[in-house]
Amino acid sequence: MKAWIPGSLRLPEGRLDMVLDTDTYNEVDDQFALCYALLSPERLNVQAVYAAPFHNSRSAGPKDGMEKSYDEIVRLLGIMGVETEGFAFRGSCRWMRDAGDCVESPAAGDLVTRAMARKPGEGPLCVVAIGAITNVASALRMEPRIAERIHIIWLAGQPLSYGSAAEFNLCGDICASQAIFESGAPLTLIPCRGVASHLLTTVPELKDCIGGKNELCDALIELFAAYSVDHFAWAKEIWDISTIGYLIDPDWVPCVCEPRPVLSSDARWSRDPSRPPFLIAQWLDRNPIFRDMFKKLAGFEKTVRV
Repeated sequence: MKAWIPGSLRLPEGRLDMVLDTDTYNEVDDQFALCYALLSPERLNVQAVYAAPFHNSRSAGPKDGMEKSYDEIVRLLGIMGVETEGFAFRGSCRWMRDAGDCVESPAAGDLVTRAMARKPGEGPLCVVAIGAITNVASALRMEPRIAERIHIIWLAGQPLSYGSAAEFNLCGDICASQAIFESGAPLTLIPCRGVASHLLTTVPELKDCIGGKNELCDALIELFAAYSVDHFAWAKEIWDISTIGYLIDPDWVPCVCEPRPVLSSDARWSRDPSRPPFLIAQWLDRNPIFRDMFKKLAGFEKTVRV
């Protein structure tokens, strides 16, 4: 087994330590990603879950979105029989005001503590972000040295070939997004259109593959089905599971190494070949990701974590 090199873009072999930063109440895909991660202990050691802020029609503002996401995390963990104490943390109550700002929160503090506790040669703490990245950017501002101890895997933005990077997660807190691209932390970006957008499923597929298997499966199907009143010829993306699929088997989400783009305040990419490298996903293999997740969800028993 090759030793992990600090700052490397290559993930180490074996079991990965990770934390999940999620705006869980915003969508249904966050719920699937959280469950998928917890049901993959052969590869993923989920150490903590952070509630990320969001603001849309489902919240009154970033603080309300974060609180609703925290409550949804607690609800799901309850279904799964997972203890929340010291595991689920509230995140940022507001957006960053500029790239030098810092929003202190239990989530950001926990990330700093966990990252700084990493031992030499232990490998990175994988920070899986599937929402606005305020918590992670704030932790990096609080303690820049964690950049040498983490690897950020973020679902956000659009491919570099698009003029505009605009997308919900990236635009939620544009200052935090800019801070991530300017940080020295290893970064793997999974864009939405043309990549994570392949992760479509339907109510009939969910019912056929996981329907009636257990309480968790039925709860996820109910959430998914509620997004449309007409399920005929209707499919929906489960974007966020792309990050979990990537960690379980990087061959499912092939990436290329590129210089980090410059992200403007109006969410546009510009190229600079002199900038440090990052990884960006080019496409993904939808079928093995869904097969793996469906098998794990169907086999769920309330003994995931004690």
